[in-house]
Amino acid sequence: MPTSVKENYLKALYFLQEKGQNINVTELSKKLGVSKPTVSNMLKSLEDQEWVIYRKYKPIEFTEKGKKQAALIIRKHRLAEVFLHKVMKFGWEEVHDIAEQIEHIKSPILFQRMDEMLDFPKTDPHGSPIPNKNGNIESHHYLLLSQFQAGTKVKLCALENSTNKLLVYLNEKNIKLGTEIEILSIEPFDQSVVIKYDDHDALMISQKVADCLLVKEI
Repeated sequence: MPTSVKENYLKALYFLQEKGQNINVTELSKKLGVSKPTVSNMLKSLEDQEWVIYRKYKPIEFTEKGKKQAALIIRKHRLAEVFLHKVMKFGWEEVHDIAEQIEHIKSPILFQRMDEMLDFPKTDPHGSPIPNKNGNIESHHYLLLSQFQAGTKVKLCALENSTNKLLVYLNEKNIKLGTEIEILSIEPFDQSVVIKYDDHDALMISQKVADCLLVKEI
């Protein structure tokens, strides 16, 4: 079993790869906040376990074995978030840091029981898909709110970026997963968006916020 440090490397590699870009030591160093020599040494260790293919000055390649291992760590994290949110009633802005600790527990039966208790959830509190026990993810093809035109009605399904500051902001505006939103207008100058939802007749959100909301048209 990988150590918690190795698990964090695998997760970082997974999320960088999800962006569809070549992964290099510099990007991984920035993602993890460690030096490039430290990253290089860890990559050699990950390669010894056949999780990556690492060659100097070339993109880091994720093996299928490594990708599955990373997905199973993400599975534990997202199941923990659902448990904390649904069972323990933590806010969706509170669960990430706690789940970061829980994901390193080496007890498959714990997460199996957690999955059963939650009735096998497909997504976490932020709408991100939960990998199954084989490490496979059912992808959803949502679009950003900022990609739609005025007059469109959409439903919020997930978040592109679930930072604590964004989640607190959405709480203040009473916007949550499942909220149905009508786009009233888009400001030509800065692309900020005026929306209508629930009891809010006209709320302006920035393009930055609109770029974080993953929605589907209704």
